[in-house]
Amino acid sequence: MAMSVDELVEAFELFDDWEERYAYLLDLARRLEPFPEDMRDEAHKVRGCMSQVWLVHQVEAGPPKRLHFRGDSDAHLVKGLIALLMELYNDRTPQEVLAIDGPEAIHRLGLDEFLSAQRRNGLVSMLARIRQIAEAEAR
Repeated sequence: MAMSVDELVEAFELFDDWEERYAYLLDLARRLEPFPEDMRDEAHKVRGCMSQVWLVHQVEAGPPKRLHFRGDSDAHLVKGLIALLMELYNDRTPQEVLAIDGPEAIHRLGLDEFLSAQRRNGLVSMLARIRQIAEAEAR
């Protein structure tokens, strides 16, 4: 099951500095599910990211219906950010996904201070895509 924002904040607080948090993100990236090569296309590309980012989802029939996301990037740090989002959003109902305040989570994790403006914009684009999927599936 996905981690709550509080659980992710607690995990981040275990590290003394951003170098250790960066290493944690890279470790999360290594644990990402394999991404299907045939999904690395324009239809699954996340716009607004400096790096190449792809995001797909599948609906796991319920009840209740749950969303499972997979993502990938050509940049290691971005893969870590994708993995962090997977920890936060995977296997939740569309309503649960929509109830998570992504920008607030970014702030609480300190990512808004750690990431460059371009990386933050890319992260916001990924959050927007996840929200868009959840909104479509909530109907």
